Amino acid sequence: MIPGMIDLRSDTVTRPTPAMRRAMAAAEVGDDVYREDPTARRLEELAAATLGFPAALFVPTGTMGNQVAVHLHTKPGSEVIIEARGHIANFEMGAMAVWSGALPRPIVTARGLLEPAQVEAAISPNVSYRTPTRLLALENTHNLWSGLPMDAARTRALADVAHARGVAVHLDGARIFNAAAALGTTAAELASGCDTVMFCLSKGLAAPMGSMLCGSREAIEEAVRVRKLFGGGMRQIGVVAAAGIVALTEMVQRLPEDHANARRLAEGLAGLPAVEIDPADVRTNIVVFRLRAERVPGEGPRTPAQRFVAGLAERGVACGAFGATEVRMVTHYEVTTADVETALAAAREVLAEK
Repeated sequence: MIPGMIDLRSDTVTRPTPAMRRAMAAAEVGDDVYREDPTARRLEELAAATLGFPAALFVPTGTMGNQVAVHLHTKPGSEVIIEARGHIANFEMGAMAVWSGALPRPIVTARGLLEPAQVEAAISPNVSYRTPTRLLALENTHNLWSGLPMDAARTRALADVAHARGVAVHLDGARIFNAAAALGTTAAELASGCDTVMFCLSKGLAAPMGSMLCGSREAIEEAVRVRKLFGGGMRQIGVVAAAGIVALTEMVQRLPEDHANARRLAEGLAGLPAVEIDPADVRTNIVVFRLRAERVPGEGPRTPAQRFVAGLAERGVACGAFGATEVRMVTHYEVTTADVETALAAAREVLAEK
C-alpha cells in the first residue's frame, strides 16, 4: 500500500492481517529444501484438500507456480494454447519460452472465454512437420477481462477436449476463490478436470507472499525439483506459510465484500461520459474500463490512461494504466465502501477538468 493513498492498483498491495502477523511470529519452522518445515507441510496439505488434489507445493510467486506447471507439461518446441489476453502469455516475461522452450498459441475470444471448438481447432495434428500441442492453459478469474469467472461446466468441457487429444490442462487460478465466491461454488469444483492448478495467497487472501501449485503426487514430486531449478528452493518458509494458513482459513469468506465494492465502483464509473464500461461485466474484484480519448482532458506525450491515472494520484487514489486508453482498478480488504466513493469523486474531478 502507498502510505496515505487509496490503493486500487492491485490486490497484491494488501498487507498481512494482525492474525497473520501473530501466526508468523509463532510459526514452527525447518529447512524446506530438505522438506523439513512443518508449517509449510500443513499449508500444502490444507491447500491440496481445499482444491481437491492429492498434493500441493508452496512456491514464492504465482508466476513461478504457473511456469513450473508449464515445465511439467511441455517439452522444448511445443505449444501452449491460451486465451489471447491470458496472464501466462502477457505478464510472465516470456518465461514459457525462456525456461521450457514452449511457445504460446493465443486464441482471440469475444469476451474472454474459450470455446471447446476453438480449442479443438487449435490443437496441432499429430504429424512430423507441425509443432505439437502439449498444454491448454486456462485462467480463472480472467484478469484482463475484468476478473471474469469461468464456471465449472466450461472448464470441464475444455479439459475434456484437451484430454481427448492427449493435451494436459493447467489452470492459472490466481483468484480462483474470487471465482468461487462469485459463482456460488467451491474452488475444488472449479478446479475439477484440470491436471494442475495454481492459486495465489498474496492477492485477495492478503498473505504477504506465496502461491500454491496443486496436482497429483507424482506431478508435485517433480515440481519440487523444478522449483529448485527455477531458484525457488527456500529454507525456513514456515514464517510465511503460517500467513498462508490464515489466508485460507479466515480470508476466503469475506471476498464478496470486495466484489460488492468493485460493482459499486463500476456503476459509478459507468455514469461518466468519458468511461466505457458495463457494470454487469464486473463480477469479482477487478474493474477494467476504457476511456474515450477525446473526453480525457490534457495534452502532451502521455496517453489518456496515463493522464487519468496521474490525475487520480494527485487526489490520493492509485490505479494502473493498461494500454493507451485502458485502466484497471482492483478492490481488496483494505479498500472500504467510503474509499470507493472517494475514488469516484476523484475520477469525476479529473474527467471534468478543462
